[in-house]
Amino acid sequence: MAARRFLYVIAAIIVLILGLGILWTAFPQALMRLTFVPTIAFAPPPDAGTPDYSEPDAWLSRPGTPNDPAGWLPPGVAGTARTDAVVFFVPPTTYLDKLHWNAPYDDKTADARAHVLVASQASAFSNVARVWAPRYRQATAGAFLSAKPDAAHAIDLAYSDVARAFDAFVAQVPPDAPIILAAHSQGSFHLLRLLRARVAGHAIAKRIVAAYVIGWPVSTTADLPALGMTACTTPDQTRCILSWESFGEPADPAQLRVIYDASRGFAGLPRKGTPALCVNPLTGTRDGVATASANLGSVVPDIGYKSATLLPHLVPARCDPQGLLLIGEPPSGFGVAVLPGNNFHVFDYALFWSNIRADAARRLAAFETRRR
Repeated sequence: MAARRFLYVIAAIIVLILGLGILWTAFPQALMRLTFVPTIAFAPPPDAGTPDYSEPDAWLSRPGTPNDPAGWLPPGVAGTARTDAVVFFVPPTTYLDKLHWNAPYDDKTADARAHVLVASQASAFSNVARVWAPRYRQATAGAFLSAKPDAAHAIDLAYSDVARAFDAFVAQVPPDAPIILAAHSQGSFHLLRLLRARVAGHAIAKRIVAAYVIGWPVSTTADLPALGMTACTTPDQTRCILSWESFGEPADPAQLRVIYDASRGFAGLPRKGTPALCVNPLTGTRDGVATASANLGSVVPDIGYKSATLLPHLVPARCDPQGLLLIGEPPSGFGVAVLPGNNFHVFDYALFWSNIRADAARRLAAFETRRR
């Protein structure tokens, strides 16, 4: 049932974009802004909608959550014993409305989508750690398509929730528990900011196993030096950052680069023209190359988006000079869920689900060995 909901929601999200068809191809940026950017002025939400992260209902997933979405597993995959490690997972954008700059805390549609995406993404870590994934008043999708001050205010508000959630998470988990940080898309943007503000230079940095900053470009020169952690260069390295953005070939990252090239990194330098960090999930190495034989299993929808199957050896992966993760000829089975330019953004976790699972277990084992 969880797999079915996952695929229905993915299809619903993507069809909003791809339904624009030929017009999208001709005027992508203009149509994206028209579709997703609010025209109202930003206004802070009422205090009554502020999440209280000391309360269980402020979390999409945490130990003890009934029907925990992070506990979802593909058919035929058995759960394995967890360790004492914990995961702080920041969900991606699921609020697409123009009515508000930030998702209202009680928005049921965004919340349902977030449940589904936590199930499909954070579940990759459930074999080794307890997952904590906060509800937060995420910025609407259009906030990342606009240079208006309203958009910046919306993104700041979303980050303030994530930062408070992280502080509450640290206060509630065992004080010596190893921590895996993970996120996707907008969640990864906030995680980068969190690394700089709450982890780099702080004692908690010693507890970080690794940070999976997926689906958001991390400039190797404008971002990485300010984050207090190096890139993961070997499969068993710890206290390091993994990041990738998945594209079939031929890859056209033009729409991604419009936002990237117009921004400054966390080190205060322009991102324009700089390569993004690419750690190959099939090898666990920076700028790695692997054939499909190294892919332990991808979560793939059926034709009707009603179920999912874990298929090994589906796609290869290699990092290109721009920092894109290229998966060769686009695989069948994903259809309308692929974004323009052969962008497999929605499937950044699903394509490499089993390898991420193995990667987290390997890095955690190395972390535990080194701290003894």
